[in-house]
Amino acid sequence: MAKTEGKKSRLSDAEKLKALKKKLKKLKAAFKETAASLESRAGAAVAAAVEPKNPVSPLAPARFPDLPVIEGAEFASGAAGVKYQGRTDVMLVRLAPGTAVAGAFTRSSTRAACVLDCQAKLALDQDASQGAAIIVNSGNANAFTGRNGQEAVDTVTGGVADALGVPRERVFSSSTGVIGEPLPAERITAVIGDLAASLDAGGAAGAARAIMTTDTFPKGAAASFDGDGGTINIVGIAKGSGMIAPDMATMLVYVFTDAQIAPTLLQRMLSARLDQSFNAITVDSDTSTSDALILAATGKSAAAPITDLRSAPARAFGKALSQVMLDLAQQVVKDGEGATKFIEVQVTGAPSDADAHRVAMAIANSPLVKTAVAGEDANWGRVVMAVGKSGAQADRDRLTIRFGDMVLAQNGWRAPDYDEAQASAYMKRDHLVIGVDLGLGKGRRTVWTCDLTHGYIDINADYRS
Repeated sequence: MAKTEGKKSRLSDAEKLKALKKKLKKLKAAFKETAASLESRAGAAVAAAVEPKNPVSPLAPARFPDLPVIEGAEFASGAAGVKYQGRTDVMLVRLAPGTAVAGAFTRSSTRAACVLDCQAKLALDQDASQGAAIIVNSGNANAFTGRNGQEAVDTVTGGVADALGVPRERVFSSSTGVIGEPLPAERITAVIGDLAASLDAGGAAGAARAIMTTDTFPKGAAASFDGDGGTINIVGIAKGSGMIAPDMATMLVYVFTDAQIAPTLLQRMLSARLDQSFNAITVDSDTSTSDALILAATGKSAAAPITDLRSAPARAFGKALSQVMLDLAQQVVKDGEGATKFIEVQVTGAPSDADAHRVAMAIANSPLVKTAVAGEDANWGRVVMAVGKSGAQADRDRLTIRFGDMVLAQNGWRAPDYDEAQASAYMKRDHLVIGVDLGLGKGRRTVWTCDLTHGYIDINADYRS
């Protein structure tokens, strides 16, 4: 009997062991499943940190353009963790000796330290024999930061000067992002060595991505033409999506050419093209503290130097530069925060170009016009309202309003053949033209804007977080 009970006891132990092994197997499976879930969540978190959280604009180009190499310009981008974790947020450009530099900057009375620093440096006589550099960070605007702002600029530009062997007065910096937060300059200087080591003539696309904040796509444009004795190339990159109503340029723009042209002439070429490009766009009527446009000419093209702005090569250069600047400016509008419609506002018949500009911007900045476009409502009465509030000279009974090729109103009254259904159908397009003729003179101006959707609120309501 005792032997039988011992056997049962041993069998019971074996069964217990088997049950324990089975339970352990289940625990291992559960642990593996939990670990996989945690890994998936971590991967999603990293992806969210690396990529912009906003969906790509429906108005975005199909792809980033192929940019020709600009001899004498090298680019690098890296992650400094200025604000964003796990994504590139700093770009560095090295410019060869012989490079001429020009610029345009915001006229905001609360300009960022980097803007003031660039303006001061460009006011000096340029010694192009020393080469130059540009350093840009996203995530922090270094604006309204008092004395610390200039100290941060000096630290960053000094680090670049030491790493590349160029004078500090030839190192230009830009910052974009949150206003009022001290710039963690040490995070940027910590990666300058790595950036310097990875400089590449073909790195412009990476640089364009590194300067993005709420942008949903990187912006680039290029043009080439035959100069006197060789090809001249122009390449530009930009960032901008919100706080766009430039008073000189746009958020941040960097244009590079291999043309040989003196700094004073280069500045004149740039300044002459602002009003038809970056000063002719608006997203939300707000001008940034940090707007900057820097144009650098390396002089490495085999083409003869451009010395006379009336010459054929100068005219060709001006046309190509205008093309690149306008392309970038329109890309900024097409990436307007929450935008679904691209709007061209054409104003003609004004007493002056200045009055035409006032009317065009009043229309382009009107929340009522922009929300009507977002809702695909052909509410041309809101255009009438915007003309009247603009401050420009206008006469109700001479006014003509068009949507595309359709005349909606003229001679102070709705057009006799106005067709509401046809107008509503036109509003479903993603590219729209609003035309206004004041009937008072020869002044004209065209500006570009986008619609105003709830997406703009979603982006800006929690921008700092």
